[in-house]
Amino acid sequence: MARSEPDEVSAPGEMRVFWFLLLTMVVVVTAVTLAVVGGGGSPVLQDVTPERFTDPLPATRPVGRADVEALRLPMAARGYRMADVDEALSRLGAELAERDARIAELESALAGVQASAVTTGTDLFKQPGARPAEPGDQGQGPARGEDDAR
Repeated sequence: MARSEPDEVSAPGEMRVFWFLLLTMVVVVTAVTLAVVGGGGSPVLQDVTPERFTDPLPATRPVGRADVEALRLPMAARGYRMADVDEALSRLGAELAERDARIAELESALAGVQASAVTTGTDLFKQPGARPAEPGDQGQGPARGEDDAR
């Protein structure tokens, strides 16, 4: 068996280049790490205030369709912020419950007026200022007394 020749020993200049590049890489990585972490006197990357829900729903008037269509909730890393969505939905739920209560109140008031009109015989659909119909009046021809006025 023939012996293979030993590998050539690298030149001392190549070794210096290797150590120089290694040292340069360590310095660059350290500088970037300190800049990101804020190891210096002043922070390079300022803390960002988190995006928060500013209630765009009107506080001085009832919520309308356009308000709901314009509602945009802030995004989080994995979707919407649950607290902001819950706040908006509870506000909309309260508005709907208030409207439902008002509608029910108005419907009951209307039913009461209709019931009283039926028992008293009042015509709810007559024009204001029109005279009430008389029992013998079938709605044909002029009413009594109108012939004389002509």
